This record gives sequence, structure tokens and C-alpha cells, in this order.
Amino acid sequence: MDQTSAAGSGNTVELRQSEALIGDASRHAANPRAGLFGPGSASWFVNRESAVFLGAGRAALLQLAHPWVARALEDHSSVMQRPIARFHNTFRIVYTMIFGSLEQAQAVARHLYRLHTTIQGELKENVAGWPRGTHYQANEVAALRWVFATLVESAELAWSCALGAMPAPLREQYYADSKILASLFGLRQEDLPADWSAFAAYNREMHNSDQLGVSELARRMGQGLLRGAGSWIPIPRWYRALTTEWLPPRFREEFGLASSQNDHRAVQSASRRIPRWYAKLPAAVRYVGPWHEAQARLTGRAVGPVTRISNRFWIGQMLLPFGNHGERQ
Repeated sequence: MDQTSAAGSGNTVELRQSEALIGDASRHAANPRAGLFGPGSASWFVNRESAVFLGAGRAALLQLAHPWVARALEDHSSVMQRPIARFHNTFRIVYTMIFGSLEQAQAVARHLYRLHTTIQGELKENVAGWPRGTHYQANEVAALRWVFATLVESAELAWSCALGAMPAPLREQYYADSKILASLFGLRQEDLPADWSAFAAYNREMHNSDQLGVSELARRMGQGLLRGAGSWIPIPRWYRALTTEWLPPRFREEFGLASSQNDHRAVQSASRRIPRWYAKLPAAVRYVGPWHEAQARLTGRAVGPVTRISNRFWIGQMLLPFGNHGERQ
């Protein structure tokens, strides 16, 4: 793939386009208090599961495999030295888009757009198909599409690990909902594969393309992420091994993630045990705090302490941002 096509022909999301896309997505909201999707949607059904977290490491590494992402994080953020902060930042935005009210979803989409406009610079080395000096910007369509794809694909993989293979009709509806969600990232429907089959083909093409490539910077970041560098929470061996196993072989090699026989055994054991353990979890733990908060909002109840604690774990604060409670993170 040549440089021009890889860069998406310089196609960046402008403010007017972003507002139009937020408006398009908002028309899907049957009940503004329920947000874009609401109870009964595939998006809520899939994303309420805490099992989705199992794919977070995979998604983060695949994002780092895009040279623009690794360089942008190095130039504009310190979150790679604080992996829990990066985890919170990602889930805070995504869960607010999914489980927040329509007003909250719109506000966090605008916040994300403004943040992305400040993230641009130049690559400092040749990586894959990108020469040194290539200009990067976070609001570029091809880069946004890749970040979006890593989240959706990894969530489906993780959900299936804990709950069994996702049924095809659910997977198609989940992807259809995810395309609506992508509008809040700045992506038009025509920027995305039409259905799950086309989405899977897009991912396979990307995995083999020169748009992706692990720089020395990304390698250090990825290995540090899996070690839990900068965090007081130890990452268990089975999670590191499972994350490595779920990566396409090319990226296991490029990230320098060698697997031992003990790692293979850890993956096999985790794959057997996770579904059994997960089925026994109480709803307060199995379903993420933002989903519980949405349930409380829709029934007019106050958000209880258990949900606030769960939110603290998932998004780094007690309540979803941009609500009426004044917590804007």
C-alpha cells in the first residue's frame, strides 16, 4: 500500500463534519435519557460485560502497532508511564458514549474531537511504510478507523472467550451499533466496512499491511504495558500470555513477546477456567459500573456506593462525566 492511500489522502475530520456526525448518531436515540442505544440494544448487551476488559491489552498493543499512535502518545501524553490512567481514559470515553445519556454522549464526543485537534506532529524515524518526517494527526480518518477497529474486534474476541462464540446475528447487530458509535469518533458510515465479514477482512488486510509496524518506541511501550510498569497492580501471567496469544503472529514477533511452554499452559488453563468463573460472578461484578449507573438513571434511582466503586475501577471516577453532578474528567 502506497504512502498516499495509507494516509487516507490527508482526509481529516473537520469541526463541521464532526458536528454533523454527532447529529446523525443522535437521531438513533429513541430516548435521550437512555443515550444512543439503551436497554435491549446489542451494544448494551455486549459492552455491559466486564469480560470485555480481557481484550484491553490486545487493543492497546494493536493501537501501538500504528506508528502514529505510539509517536502521539510519546509526544503528547504521559499515560504510557501510567497504564491504569490510559485504561481509565479509554473506558471513560467509550462507556460515556455507550451508557451515558444522549447529552453526555454528545459532550464527550465534542471533548474527544477538541482533544484530537491538539494531537499532531511528525514521525522521528522510518517505520513500516511511513518515512521519517511524516505528519501525523489524531483526527485523520484512517488512524481513527484503526483505533476504532482494535476496540471492536478485541471486545468481540474477549466476550467470546468468557461467554462462548458470539452468535452471528448478535455479532452483526453489535457491529451495526458500533458503526453508530463510530460517528462520535468522527467516522462516517462510508468510512467503515459494511458488515462484520467486511470488517474482519479489513482487519486481516491491516495486519499484513505496511500501515502498521512496531517501532522501537512502540516495543518499549508495549512491553512496559504488559509488565504493568508504572502501576501498583501486578498483571497476572495468564493475562499477559492470553494477550500475546490473541495478537496476530507478526506482532508477537515485532513486539518481542516470546511465549514459553509455561505461557502456553497458562493460556490453555485460562481458556478453560474463565467461562466457568465468569458464569458464577454476581451481577454487581460481572456488569460494569457505567451500565449499573445507566440503569439507575433510567429508573430514577440514586447511584449507589457499589456502582460508584465499580465506576472508580472502570473509569477512574465515581460517575460518568458530563452529567449533572459536575464531575468533568
